[in-house]
Amino acid sequence: MANRVVNSVLGQGTRMWSPVSRAVRAMSSGAGSGASPSHTYETLRVSQPRESVIHVELHRPEKRNAMNQAFWREMVVCFDRIAEDSDCRAVVVSGAGKIFTAGIDLMDMAGDVLQPEGDDAARRAWNLQRKIREYQDTFSVIERCSKPVLVAVHGACVGGGVDLISACDIRFCSQDAWFQIKEVDIGLAADVGTLQRLPKVIGSRSLVSELAYTARKLMSDEAKSCGLVSRVFPDKDSMMEGVLDMASEISSKSPVAVQGTKINLLYSRDHSVREGLEYIATWNMSMLQTEDIMKSAQAALEKKSPKEVLYSKL
Repeated sequence: MANRVVNSVLGQGTRMWSPVSRAVRAMSSGAGSGASPSHTYETLRVSQPRESVIHVELHRPEKRNAMNQAFWREMVVCFDRIAEDSDCRAVVVSGAGKIFTAGIDLMDMAGDVLQPEGDDAARRAWNLQRKIREYQDTFSVIERCSKPVLVAVHGACVGGGVDLISACDIRFCSQDAWFQIKEVDIGLAADVGTLQRLPKVIGSRSLVSELAYTARKLMSDEAKSCGLVSRVFPDKDSMMEGVLDMASEISSKSPVAVQGTKINLLYSRDHSVREGLEYIATWNMSMLQTEDIMKSAQAALEKKSPKEVLYSKL
């Protein structure tokens, strides 16, 4: 399917992000200035609420942020752009409206999944496998993006929502949040990341199996105790303030250090300890030559905060 990007104007009160962020900033005097024309999407709203922080909001509130065909395409386009934006150092993902997401939009997706093209069973299977891999890429692109991705969940996080948050680096939720691996209730095994990533996120295959086999709801307190989320906030407003504060804190640090850390954490997750140590040794034989180390050391000697250090773009 062809990627489709709709041009429009985002709301006022935040600076806009786009692949031509320098040009946008040249037209805008700061975070409180009026909006400028920018690339946006049918299902996402993208803004820059803090310096070097991009906010990606699932934005189909009237449909409970259900994931339609446009969403699966646009997430890939969006995160590929973010990955190439040297001004961005951290990403926040959240949902608009009453809940984070209701998961897959079954009405919109049924024809694409249940009626694959092909003249016989082999060809239909071949095309369906290709389609599933495209859907998998929608969330794998979050891992491929070297910038840390923080996700803030409020209300329901169902089905595809669990696939999405499992691919993020840091997960927060509000007290009213709940999580559900819903796929078995609609007659299929989850196939875009939950079964592969969640056991490594939670660390308990027993709990993951229970959730995946029964489709029961996991409430916010249990999500915190099992390690799915690292913090629970009283409400969405306090959660968004907290997640943006953390994203700002991360973005103030050396991008060489932060992005190298993400890449090596993911590598070590999927390899042995020995392989991980060999990889980081190879990685740092070049990255230790960065000027960021001298800048950080000088700031420490002068008793300055890392936020006062001006690191070059990466």
